[in-house]
Amino acid sequence: MHRSTRYIARRRPRAGARAAGTLATAALLLPLLGAAPPQASAAAPSARLQGAFAAAAAAYRVPQSVLLGVSYLQSRWDAHGGAPSVTGGYGPMHLTDARTAIENTVAHSHAEGDARGDDSRAPLKVSDAVPSEGQLPARLRTLPRAADLTGIPAERLRSDPAANVRGGAALLAAAQKRLGKPLSENPADWYGAIAAFSGADDSATAATYANDVFAVIRDGEQRTTDAGQDVRLAADPAARPQAAQLEKMGLRKVDGADTECPRTVSCEWIPAPYEEFGDGDYGNHDLADRPKDQSIDYIVIHDTEGSWDVSLKLVQDKTYLGWHYTLRSTDGHIAQHVKAKDVGWHAGNWYVNAKSVGIEHEGFLADPDAWYTEEMYRSSARLVSYLSKKYDVPLDRQHILGHEDVPGPTTATIPQMHTDPGPYWDWAHYFSLMGKPFHPTAGARGGVVTIDPQFAENQPEFTGCTKAGEACVAHGSSAVRVYTAPSEDAPLVKDIGLRPGGQDSTIDVNDVASRVSTGQQYAVAERKGDWTAIWYLGQKAWFKNPKKQPTAVNAKGLVVEPKAGASDVPVYGRAYPEASAYPAGMTPQAISPLPYKLMAGQRYVVGGRTAGEYFYSPTFDTAPHKVVKGKDVYYEIQFGHRVAYVRAADVRVLPSTVS
Repeated sequence: MHRSTRYIARRRPRAGARAAGTLATAALLLPLLGAAPPQASAAAPSARLQGAFAAAAAAYRVPQSVLLGVSYLQSRWDAHGGAPSVTGGYGPMHLTDARTAIENTVAHSHAEGDARGDDSRAPLKVSDAVPSEGQLPARLRTLPRAADLTGIPAERLRSDPAANVRGGAALLAAAQKRLGKPLSENPADWYGAIAAFSGADDSATAATYANDVFAVIRDGEQRTTDAGQDVRLAADPAARPQAAQLEKMGLRKVDGADTECPRTVSCEWIPAPYEEFGDGDYGNHDLADRPKDQSIDYIVIHDTEGSWDVSLKLVQDKTYLGWHYTLRSTDGHIAQHVKAKDVGWHAGNWYVNAKSVGIEHEGFLADPDAWYTEEMYRSSARLVSYLSKKYDVPLDRQHILGHEDVPGPTTATIPQMHTDPGPYWDWAHYFSLMGKPFHPTAGARGGVVTIDPQFAENQPEFTGCTKAGEACVAHGSSAVRVYTAPSEDAPLVKDIGLRPGGQDSTIDVNDVASRVSTGQQYAVAERKGDWTAIWYLGQKAWFKNPKKQPTAVNAKGLVVEPKAGASDVPVYGRAYPEASAYPAGMTPQAISPLPYKLMAGQRYVVGGRTAGEYFYSPTFDTAPHKVVKGKDVYYEIQFGHRVAYVRAADVRVLPSTVS
């Protein structure tokens, strides 16, 4: 879920805080069976993984296209250096180990702050109890099974990509035999085995997964992996799934009738409770009537900082908080908890909560190697595309926000705001899956830039993943660091809201003070050699942007600057209406400026225009609830790492110009 105002971690340990020694001990507990697989035939170093797929497919009589397609959907053929995914999955085949999954779900207590982000009410009461994990499902125990089938030691299945592929082939062949199907060369005959490989316990998720594998087989894929391996799956347009095979698998049926999901995903209704408890308190969301009474302007992307099972138990706790959707990493399965018309408590800013849908993804922001599966990225992209179309939410980074992009509603809340999904969420890939890749929209001297580093090659240094001050492992990232001068030796840009005392920014994985992220847009302030300066938090901020490996592309768009004669204008964390807009008997919400200023001579990219709005809903009884709409108009801007708002009366809007 989140950090500070985020409600899943009071005093939470950093998300990657799993002890390496504990993992090693867990590895020794698994059976060490049999001999290693034969070495792959001599091949160019960059082609060894391709050879491993061919060898494993031949050994277990699995069509190579099936093996490659399943692996692509699990990991895009990446090995991640032998590190586990967020659900304890290893290697190109994402073979899962229950013990690692348990390590991933150790206690995450709650952080300080209020999930609602509404200072008109008492802070949200949150239960201290974190539900126990309980019995882990078979989908989290495929690696020990692969060890039994192949005789390959579990540790080698984790660390050796070729062995891992062999383990995946053995699992597919075993599933095929279990279903009474022949070890055929025809991929269509393997539909049921592919569905079983997903680990899904319901027919809809299993079918969605298998259909996606066949889509990969039909279209073909080719890429260089994180280990520099060139892997190719030739397109097979004739490959067609045989969905009837699922009927004999005995999977449960999911009733998605109450859900708001596209037909291309598997989705079930697991409701968050709207119940009263205690002394007039209630949880864990608010009933509303969106978009009739208020528009849905944002979709907020979160990570859970806990397992699927724990997250579901939490969202069903009436004393906790509610968000709209949760996605499972192993197979992309979706649970909806709150109707889109209702307001979830997820973003820590009431204005954003009242105008957004919150989507949680099973994962951990501060564990760079706790990677997400391709199927979860695809499932999430389909859901966001569907919601975007249904509620007219633009597919851009001004409206598809990370929780880390949500501003503190007031000065006091800025240090409490959350930082998920963090620098290791692949925004470029995510938007490409939604059919909205980032690309240049202006010439070489455009007045705006879109941040767009190459994820795999962009590996800024971070600390604090496992211990404060300790270096994180090098990993691809969506983040680009900004400095006070065009040099990596220059000080990092400071954030006076995050650190009112003027302390230096850090490279801690949770410190967003001095970094920009893929897809975000900023007005260009200056260019000098391989460096580009942007306007950021009221100051000039430089980032390295070499021509040979650019970290941003040129763009066009609208920008704001202070109106003529104004030396500076205030910046806000919420777009609330003027006091005169509130009806009699309702206390107007304070229009509280943040500690930042938009200075004369500076420009910031416009994300949207909106009239001031406040959703009044302090009681369990919905009768007095009201959406207050004002005449005061605001512009959303990309001000720092987070978005912010300025009053239209204070600024003028103009097209970006050549810098």
